[in-house]
Amino acid sequence: MKKKFTMHVNVDSFLPATDEEKSYIVQMRPSSTFFKDGIKRLWKNKVAVVSFFIILFIVISSIVIPFFWPYSYNDMLGMTQGKSMDSSYENLKPFQYGTTEQAKIDAGEKVFPHIFGTDSAGRDYFIRVVYGTRISLAVGFFASIIVLIIGMTIGSIAGYFGGVVDLIIMRIVDIIYSLPDMLLVILLASVMKQTLAPALEGTALARIGSNIISLFIVFALLYWVSMSRLIRGQILSLREQEYVLASRAAGAKGRWVITKHLLPNCISVVIISTALQIPNAIFTESYLSFLGLGVNAPMPSLGSLASDALNGLSSYPYRMIIPAVVISLIVLSLNLFGDGLRDAFDPKLRT
Repeated sequence: MKKKFTMHVNVDSFLPATDEEKSYIVQMRPSSTFFKDGIKRLWKNKVAVVSFFIILFIVISSIVIPFFWPYSYNDMLGMTQGKSMDSSYENLKPFQYGTTEQAKIDAGEKVFPHIFGTDSAGRDYFIRVVYGTRISLAVGFFASIIVLIIGMTIGSIAGYFGGVVDLIIMRIVDIIYSLPDMLLVILLASVMKQTLAPALEGTALARIGSNIISLFIVFALLYWVSMSRLIRGQILSLREQEYVLASRAAGAKGRWVITKHLLPNCISVVIISTALQIPNAIFTESYLSFLGLGVNAPMPSLGSLASDALNGLSSYPYRMIIPAVVISLIVLSLNLFGDGLRDAFDPKLRT
């Protein structure tokens, strides 16, 4: 012990602090990652969270409901075994029944209701809306993946190598940007619809349909330019960083630098852009189907259902309203969720 009035040092003052003393003095922040921080900020955005759960509900419903629904999207309910059509099943209003179904109900049997009625061919309209939602979501998702792969590949090559490669690629992008978008999409879809149909006969792709294949080709030809310019801008700013210079000095090739260093550091921008590209793809598929250039009949999509509803718009307006509301809900929810992702993961928008 240190004596009074001496210059001796008290050794006890230099003993290591215990864990309790450290926790009392220093409030340690738990370790986190960029992804965890982004998820925390996204969870605080109530609009984005609600939009995410709406999208999740629509996706799960479109996948699960057809498994237990008693009607199929192409079953003509009034068609009997003798191939004669019972007209009482055509254009049923919601929760109405055909002649044979009403007879079963009068006899005490249970008949599954037609929630949205039937269409002009006697097909259950609810399950067609469900299948149409599934088709539109699938087309939008896979088209966005195609745009992502092509745009990310071309944009990263242009941004990393620069020079003549960047000049040629950007001039091609400028030419595609100068073309009338809507007119070119309709022209390509109509031409490919005629040329692909004979080529796909007897193949595995024939079940998917020539219209959907042509739709994917249209996206691959036209809609990658925005993604490529965005990735190029990110790569141009990242390729001057020290870790890229160190990797190149160590002998790494361009493919290694792009895949291991550059693309992982702009993955947040890629995710956000892809999330915002999906509603654009769904809307494009919907208006092409509305014009008769979308999915092949009798397979429905939300656009083709809205197009078919034009014939009875004055008598059955709900057939137009239902697919229009579903399209609007999907596109709005995806846009709001994409905005939430941008606010959560973009480092420039952090407060």
